[in-house]
Amino acid sequence: MVGNKPVDGSLLVEEPLDVEGYPDTPAGLKLEQVHVYVRHGERTPVRNRMANPPASIPELWQMCTVAKRFRETVESTLTSDGSPAEGLWFKKSVEMRDGRTAANLCLLGELTDVGKESTYNFGIALRKLYVEKLGFLPGILQNDKQAYFRSTNIPRTIESLEHIVHGLYPQTWCAADVVPSILVRNQVDEDIISNIVSCPQLGLLELQFAAAAAARWNPRLEVLDKKLSKYINGKPFRVDGSPRASGILDTVRSAAAHGIQVPKEFWDPEVIRLIESAVSDEWFTIKSEEGRRLGMGRLLADVSTKMLDKVKEADEDPLKILVYTTHDSTLAALCSTFDVFDDKWPPFTSSVTFELFKKQSRPEQQSGLQTLLGTLWRSHSSEGHYVRMRYKNKNMVLPICADEGKHLPGSPEFCTFSAFQQRVKELTPVNWASECSPRT
Repeated sequence: MVGNKPVDGSLLVEEPLDVEGYPDTPAGLKLEQVHVYVRHGERTPVRNRMANPPASIPELWQMCTVAKRFRETVESTLTSDGSPAEGLWFKKSVEMRDGRTAANLCLLGELTDVGKESTYNFGIALRKLYVEKLGFLPGILQNDKQAYFRSTNIPRTIESLEHIVHGLYPQTWCAADVVPSILVRNQVDEDIISNIVSCPQLGLLELQFAAAAAARWNPRLEVLDKKLSKYINGKPFRVDGSPRASGILDTVRSAAAHGIQVPKEFWDPEVIRLIESAVSDEWFTIKSEEGRRLGMGRLLADVSTKMLDKVKEADEDPLKILVYTTHDSTLAALCSTFDVFDDKWPPFTSSVTFELFKKQSRPEQQSGLQTLLGTLWRSHSSEGHYVRMRYKNKNMVLPICADEGKHLPGSPEFCTFSAFQQRVKELTPVNWASECSPRT
């Protein structure tokens, strides 16, 4: 229940990692490497909207009680006798525009206690799946080269990853000399989002996509004005309105995720379906090849390169899992790039995974020499390797792998690595700087 309204699954959407529902792998396939892209946990809205009656969605969210107090050990310039470094104690508080503070107050767009819990649970689910159920990852992280963790340089994604790592490999499950690293990049170097900062041409394309979506959907959204305009000061409800349809959906979704009462009209599945279709078209649907190349090409090139390293080096490459905390736009763009997007706003802590598998031969069917030669060949060849993409706990059957010979016979969700590589090669910008130069 949220307020007095039963949850119908359209406004409040959750997709936690499903360990029990993870499908059995076809016989003969061995998991080699996993790439996980997860959206951050639940957060406050990125802007204040609908705070006035009759919507009355709170402007101030007091839901950030965790990690407001820090202790950092610093090198003391006062102790030269080898005594322990002194500790810096401080307490973080949010100050309002009038100078007041309030306990546990969140910033706009901040990861809340709910988000911290859900991302921690995501990390626990990763451990239950890949350590306990599949035996793929080691129970104790013996080498920091076995796992790779990176976040966009945004507080809510960094904190999400901190909680995921704590669930997957807390200190008690790391060797004494192993401390997992959480990596971030400067914004101009970021490739796990559609980076319009370093790629002006992509920014222009996204403006064109948004304008086209507004032209398509604004006439259809007019039917919502009688129901919803009263919640936005009488303004029309539009893709490019003020506030934008995406901002309104973000606000009510965030509120619902935290048990905050939301106007009853937003619990109408038909209302949410219409809004979500319009917003997804504006923000997430990338239909042009250029947009896909500039948006997700570099990310996918990195996936392909790391998988190829694993194929070539086999057990000599210790890297088994890569976890990236990112944003809804990345998950949607990945799905859209492979033509499997479901036109739904990716939920908090939902994820896209790319899993690399190796086909194992049957020793009894080969002589000792054949087995040895085959192993040597396959360890340096992409032949016999497959990639499976999963999103929201479902296997994605990629159209690029539909043809015979491009997937595992009888299992179309397993793309041959060579087919995956070929598509990624087509999507990889040859000259990033040149292709990103704005064109009129």
